[in-house]
Amino acid sequence: EFFAEDGSELVVPFGGLQGRGAMKQDPPIVRNLYLSLEDLFYGCTKKMKISHRVLNEDGLTSTIRDKILTIDVQPGWKQGTSVTFEKEGDQGPNVIPADITFVVQEKPHPRFRRVNDDLIYISTIPLGKALVGCSVAVRTLDGRLLNIPINDIVDPQYCKVVPGEGMPLAQDPRSKGNLLIYFNICFPKKLTPEKKILLRNALLS
Repeated sequence: EFFAEDGSELVVPFGGLQGRGAMKQDPPIVRNLYLSLEDLFYGCTKKMKISHRVLNEDGLTSTIRDKILTIDVQPGWKQGTSVTFEKEGDQGPNVIPADITFVVQEKPHPRFRRVNDDLIYISTIPLGKALVGCSVAVRTLDGRLLNIPINDIVDPQYCKVVPGEGMPLAQDPRSKGNLLIYFNICFPKKLTPEKKILLRNALLS
């Protein structure tokens, strides 16, 4: 504590008696890190090149330098996962460099949509197969071809659950979520009179 000669309290800036003022940190810098479902399934390493100001030895002038930041993506990371590199922003006198944060964003995938640890797949089948059964072929993220038998009657709300074929769990990558197969049922554009009679006899008798 510091006190003036008359006994009153002397307020001293955090920067010290030299009057430099309090050190203030720049606001965080947030950038998106776009990853494919394959990146998040296997895990990967991403190297991000940044350019930032670095103080010279005189403590007053600065130089722009490049630096590589390495992000070790773990299997099962979700959208919104953030990775922060502390004080990697621009340096300056009396300034604490900003933190740099990368936030995971999932790239759209041609086959799957992710919901938490599950993967959703949409299969298009004709009405006949929806009624009598079929087999659905699904190429997984790790390249395997699954042939899933569908023995139930498929209605528009039907979902086939395939356990353990979803995304790895971040807390235990050996365990996985589920594959959820939904169906887009294609109705025929028209029917001949003969087919109508057959269907009437089969479905309405």
